[in-house]
Amino acid sequence: MNDWTAFGRVDADGTVYVKTAEGDRVVGSWQAGTPEEGLAHFARRFADLVTEVDLVEARLKSGAADASHSLASVKRLRTQLDEAHVVGDIDGLAARLDRLAGVADEKAGEARAAREAARGEALARKTALVEEAEKIAADATGWKSAGDRLKEILDEWKTIRGVDKKTDGELWKRFAAARDGFTRRRGAHFAALDGQRKQAQTAKEELVKEAESLAESTEWSTTANRLKELMTEWKAAPRAAKEAEQRLWERFRAAQDSFFTRRSEVFSARDAEYKGNLDRKQAILVEIESVDVDADPRAAQNKLRDAQAAWHDAGRVPRESAASLDRRWRAAEERIRVAMDSAWRKTAPQDNPLLQQMREQVAEAEEKLARAQAAGDARRIREAEQALSSKKQFLALAEQAN
Repeated sequence: MNDWTAFGRVDADGTVYVKTAEGDRVVGSWQAGTPEEGLAHFARRFADLVTEVDLVEARLKSGAADASHSLASVKRLRTQLDEAHVVGDIDGLAARLDRLAGVADEKAGEARAAREAARGEALARKTALVEEAEKIAADATGWKSAGDRLKEILDEWKTIRGVDKKTDGELWKRFAAARDGFTRRRGAHFAALDGQRKQAQTAKEELVKEAESLAESTEWSTTANRLKELMTEWKAAPRAAKEAEQRLWERFRAAQDSFFTRRSEVFSARDAEYKGNLDRKQAILVEIESVDVDADPRAAQNKLRDAQAAWHDAGRVPRESAASLDRRWRAAEERIRVAMDSAWRKTAPQDNPLLQQMREQVAEAEEKLARAQAAGDARRIREAEQALSSKKQFLALAEQAN
């Protein structure tokens, strides 16, 4: 340790002085021992001050202490030094404290500037978060992502420090208002959506009921068209709640599947029937087209009569085959008719057995029509009417020829 006693003296009466540039200053009185012991006592007090200054300086240089607090400590020590009851290099320590005061003041200024910059950055960050929250509250429609973002903003908000209490409170009010506004708008949206879904559910329940009422219909064309219209209406309607939508869709689809499955089965059976009818009519045509009319017109007439009955009894054929089949049939009938006309011209009307046969065929056709009408069978009625008309036409032509 430095010998601070060199900066002091003790008078014969025990008064202790410290030497300064302005002259000696009384710092105390010593009566307990020798002058040397007195100087050593007051020098230790000075050493304690030096130690305190060393500590302040070290903390200031290391950055461990707040510069403002260090400046306050330096000013306190500097003020105390002028009245301190110590012996030592008062002037040197005063100069050192003055230098430390400058350093501490500079560092305090830097700290204040850093705090102001941090405060400005914190304010800017919180302001940006508030503005983002307000934009979300006003415009966002991605409800889940927007809600998640507001939670992230709140978490980030809590990590930001340095904004003064008043400004922070005002910003928080804006953020809280934005979050509440978003919550209300989201609640109103989903309330409206629930209402729409209930309306959609009601509308789709009606579609399902109608589809189920048509599931057992046998009006194949009309019902198929209506079910297609119902499907279009279903697609155009808003969606109901997830569970209700799935449940209603399963019922709606089941009703459609039931109808179209039955129709497919009926059409398949009908197609098979029409294919059988086609085979029978083609066999009839082959037979009638092979008749040698010129060799035996009467036999040809008999075969034509039998073929006509078999033809009408054979029923309907596939649509794509009907036109060509009818053309062949008319050509075969015409060929036999022309041959019969030629034969009839050689026979008196009252003796013409072919005319008699044709009149009998007309009578039989009329009886068949009457039976079909009595049975109320629309298909049989239609076929009987066609057969009767054809036979009457052939009879009229035959009678004209004779």
